[in-house]
Amino acid sequence: MLIFDAHLDLSMNALDWNRDYTRPLHEIRAREQGQTDRKDRGHGTVCFPEMRRGSVGVCVATLIGRYVKPTNPLHGWHSPEQAWAQAQGQLAWYRVMEEMGEMSQVGSVAQLDAAVEEWAHGPSKDAPIFYLLSLEGADSMVTIGHVERAYEQGLRAIGPANFGPGTYAQGTHATGGIGSKGKELLREMEELGIILDVSHLCDESFREAMNCFRGKVWASHSNCRKIVPHERQFSSEQLQELIDRGAVVGASLDAWMMVPGWVLSETRPEEVGVKLEHLVDHIDHVCQLAGNSLHVGIGSDLDGGFGLEECPMDLDSIADLQRLPNIFKARGYADEDVANIMHRNFVRFLREALPA
Repeated sequence: MLIFDAHLDLSMNALDWNRDYTRPLHEIRAREQGQTDRKDRGHGTVCFPEMRRGSVGVCVATLIGRYVKPTNPLHGWHSPEQAWAQAQGQLAWYRVMEEMGEMSQVGSVAQLDAAVEEWAHGPSKDAPIFYLLSLEGADSMVTIGHVERAYEQGLRAIGPANFGPGTYAQGTHATGGIGSKGKELLREMEELGIILDVSHLCDESFREAMNCFRGKVWASHSNCRKIVPHERQFSSEQLQELIDRGAVVGASLDAWMMVPGWVLSETRPEEVGVKLEHLVDHIDHVCQLAGNSLHVGIGSDLDGGFGLEECPMDLDSIADLQRLPNIFKARGYADEDVANIMHRNFVRFLREALPA
């Protein structure tokens, strides 16, 4: 079955982590043995061969360049101009992957339909990975005029914030609203037809953004606060509001977002028994709120700065997402519902959101 993954940080891993995604996963892991600069060294789960093996043929792929002020302890760039240049470098990597035939950009309904048709018949060793370009954290937008420049490059979704405080909104572990700059960003996004990704928005920024923005909204990689009580997840009330707006919520496989009580950099998957079943719990909660299977999908974030040390125990690579359909069926989900969750919901959403 075709899998649409609504959140992968492909270029960040290629350039910041120095991973050659064209190579087999065992080679990528082997080259990282003994490295300690990142917690997931030697434990990566994503590469193009594994995506193809698992029919993860269409995805939302990110650009990310955080600007941090002197008072912000998070990793990032010291000026918006540097952050913009970083994002442009990541875009250059996607372009090189296109030249190699490894990837193909989706920016219109026609390109989306071509992508779905390409992958309609199962795994392929030769088909490109089709990607829709998203910006995770809008700090790299030096001016509002840069938004239209990015749109012309194919950018189709923006999450105004990531972790911590941002220029246009406040993200995970921060508080506060979107302010005048955030409202200006949302107006420009609405005019251009750019999707608002509310993942990572703190509660106050979520509230203001939902009030201000009248365009298409999704949550590319977010789980349920009812199951994991943390402000990174969405409450049932927030999820219901997203459902009412026609949004699709992509469920994330970062283990600390899947099960309660996880201590970052300490807990291990085998200690709490986290499995793909726990992801289905989050997806099922959204389905129960909606009364149908039309508002949830997969936003794995499997290369979002973590690897096997923070993944479900029964997942070795992104190809193992193909285990999910049988788990859903064992819970009584019909074939049509499973297809909705695995790809149809995000495809349907984009057919309404993208230019023809």
